[in-house]
Amino acid sequence: MQNVDIWSEEFGAETDAPILLIMGSMSQGVLWPDEFVGRLTAGGRRVIRYDHRDTGMSGTVDFAAEPYTWDDIKNDVYRVMDAHGLDSAHLVGHSAGGLLAQFVAVEAPERVRSLTVIGSSPLGGGEGEVLVRALTGQSQPEESLPEPAPEFVEFFSALIAAPPPQDRRARIDVMIAEQRVLHGTGLPFDEDAARRLQERIYDRARDLSAVANHRLAAMARPDFEPVGMLHRVTAPTLVVEGSHEPVKPGHGAIIAERIPEARLMIAAGMGHTLPPEVHEELAAAVLAHTAE
Repeated sequence: MQNVDIWSEEFGAETDAPILLIMGSMSQGVLWPDEFVGRLTAGGRRVIRYDHRDTGMSGTVDFAAEPYTWDDIKNDVYRVMDAHGLDSAHLVGHSAGGLLAQFVAVEAPERVRSLTVIGSSPLGGGEGEVLVRALTGQSQPEESLPEPAPEFVEFFSALIAAPPPQDRRARIDVMIAEQRVLHGTGLPFDEDAARRLQERIYDRARDLSAVANHRLAAMARPDFEPVGMLHRVTAPTLVVEGSHEPVKPGHGAIIAERIPEARLMIAAGMGHTLPPEVHEELAAAVLAHTAE
């Protein structure tokens, strides 16, 4: 499965310091907002974003015939870096992309100039188990990570039980509703902008249903994340969490506590998405963190 095509694009001069943006599970690279990417590029960075396998314009897989695990998705990070001629880069990961970035920082520290983790959970913290218990109504062990906000659990429990939408408009409506929940309650939600984004995501996907393979990959290797390894991260680390994070509330502080000398930044109003209101602050923080 290592030969699956991975779509990527880069911005900025080849001589600028490289930033690799790693988006979350089942998410296309274009969820890194163009404005945010533009601010990083204007700040003198070479910025690369890509679609995970089975998302967007990257290759899709017949999972039954050619199964893979999250180890393979993690190894795609190296493949993208190699394809762009990068021995090392500043890694910026969002949500599950932050888990991938943490893993790379533990596994191959020589390839990570700095680490920025946004809206993510600590590597080896059992995030998947917390989500499953929350969505199935099971109680959480005392030592588990903080669970998602009630509105997140309510929405996704209903979504799992509902029949799949049958046409483009209905599917995009569901995608917008999901984005609204992930956006959180700290900032106004721009439904028109959300529709434009979700239409773009729908229309550029080779096979929108293929994203479900990421769940199958997680089940194929449930112990993907190494436990108790974050103390081995040597890259300078910035951890960002939204003040209104609905999916992984409080997880950022745990990451910052476990990685030596990591810095925690709370983005006012931000939930689990990257809305325009935080682009300036977030880009400024990443530019400062990746200054060489």
